Amino acid sequence: MTEPIIEAAAADRLPVVVIGAGPIGLAAAAHLIERGLEPLVLEAGGSAGSAVREWSHVRLFSPWVEVVDPAAEKLLAPTGWVRPDGTTYPTGGDWVEKYLQPLADVLGDTVRFGARVTGVSRAGRDRVVDAGREEQPFTVHIEGADGREERILARAVVDASGTWSTPNPLGGDGLPALGEKVAADRISYRVPDLKDPAVRARYAGKRTAVVGTGASAFTALAALADLAEAEDAPGTHATWILRRALSGSTFGGGEADQLPARGALGLRAKAAVEAGHASAVTGFRTAAVETEGERVVLVAEDGRRLDPVDEVIVLTGLRPDLTFLGELRLGLDERLQAPVELAPLIDPNVHSCGTVYPHGVKELSHPEQGVYLVGMKSYGRSPTFLAMTGYEQVRSIAAALAGDQEAAERVELTLPETGVCGGAGLFDEPESAEESGGGCCAAPTTLQIGIGTPGGC
Repeated sequence: MTEPIIEAAAADRLPVVVIGAGPIGLAAAAHLIERGLEPLVLEAGGSAGSAVREWSHVRLFSPWVEVVDPAAEKLLAPTGWVRPDGTTYPTGGDWVEKYLQPLADVLGDTVRFGARVTGVSRAGRDRVVDAGREEQPFTVHIEGADGREERILARAVVDASGTWSTPNPLGGDGLPALGEKVAADRISYRVPDLKDPAVRARYAGKRTAVVGTGASAFTALAALADLAEAEDAPGTHATWILRRALSGSTFGGGEADQLPARGALGLRAKAAVEAGHASAVTGFRTAAVETEGERVVLVAEDGRRLDPVDEVIVLTGLRPDLTFLGELRLGLDERLQAPVELAPLIDPNVHSCGTVYPHGVKELSHPEQGVYLVGMKSYGRSPTFLAMTGYEQVRSIAAALAGDQEAAERVELTLPETGVCGGAGLFDEPESAEESGGGCCAAPTTLQIGIGTPGGC
């Protein structure tokens, strides 16, 4: 019989590896420390909240009171840190500067930057082997910024790496459209920061196709409409491409939306169309991208060809990167790529941000015991993720790993009626907390990210 790689008692002294130093990953570390467990946070980027920094110009729909984790706040308190006014709404940049980076600083050597996880498995066991599997620790393969490879043993693995790095492609069938890679220099998968002079120059006076129907698409349309009204950007125009038909719900709930900021965003997108700054093309599922000189032409599956455009902004959602988890036995829903028990609770065909029930270790467990996908990644392709829900996820998991099953199964989160999400909000500062309301999807969806890391509702 094969000898164990490591004794069980020694395995209990191994760290819990947390993948990703974003809002949920750092919160996971705080909860593990609170439970007397040793976390090791591995972050591919060079600083805390690397993904959030990429949408630093986007404002969350959620106020400060809803995007700070309680356990993290306890760690920060002795340093003299004070949470910003809970009724105000941070941008992604604010979130990083005033919360995520200070939290990472407090965690110190618990967080390793420039450490990209390239694989996770059971030590000495591929996914086929049954014998002695659960007795073995996890082996986490990482690659440093200098290319050096390393293996780390872990008692458990919490994957909070999010979905920001894997946006959905332009193709209407979920695959890249023909020619999409060839035209890559004309295609962006992010909400543009038009306050950046270089980005502004890219879109000013140009015709831009915006593909998508979520909050991120609304944000891009509203921003391009503002640009079109600027004296120095005549000719700026957006072609809004929808895969479905226009309906009464296309622009969200408007003034009747329980989330005022989300409703206001939809109304701004509608105003952009009505003012002629954007024209809508419905039922268009992109099959190919063709080049015409310095412009590109989008071709639909039904053969329709759009007029040439200078730029394309693809905001069709995000998906999880599961490649480095291939040797683990995960139980994922075949549609959403979310944990099987969680998927029915977050199905975007049924649920919005505010109707997702708080959940924890039970719904996030897999056939491979001791591995958990949390945060945006746990939602797979669903855009309805809530920041507060992510904090509840890691609280429950930390309790379970510490052996406190009662606390793990207890729900300690009460959501407002409208839900609490982050997400791609308006670029400008809301005039008041009442006007900006709560938000959707803590990571823009496309952001909704994410945590309403730009993660669309």
